[in-house]
Amino acid sequence: MDQGVSTGKIVVGVDGSPASIEALKHARSIAVPLGAQVVAVACWMFPQVYGGYVAPDVEDYEKEAQGILEESLARAFGPALPGNVTSRLVCGPARDLLIDASKDADMLVVGRRGHGGFAGLLLGSVSSACVAHALCPVLVVHAPENG
Repeated sequence: MDQGVSTGKIVVGVDGSPASIEALKHARSIAVPLGAQVVAVACWMFPQVYGGYVAPDVEDYEKEAQGILEESLARAFGPALPGNVTSRLVCGPARDLLIDASKDADMLVVGRRGHGGFAGLLLGSVSSACVAHALCPVLVVHAPENG
């Protein structure tokens, strides 16, 4: 990076899982020597309702998602948020919003949540979409073995 140019940006998808906590830690360890910013992004959506209209309480879903984001940051970094880490809470599908966030990021970091008979080889649907469609390099982080 040139001197005087804004610092880099590493976007991290956060969902409260052990893999996303590990993704936050990895992103910060990469960001510090580069002088980059880490932006923790948590996405939330209303549950799909079938067979009828139910007025969702927007504030409840948003508050729960905010709580998950704050708890994830605390689990990754402790009570004091590092100076180069910020967070964003956005409403919408995670795969679309993270891919969109990759447009102005230097790196996108996501946790692996895939399951199945070949669990070691599979990625979750969000991480797979990010790997296939992000507009910057993508790092997929596994949850720690003991986590």
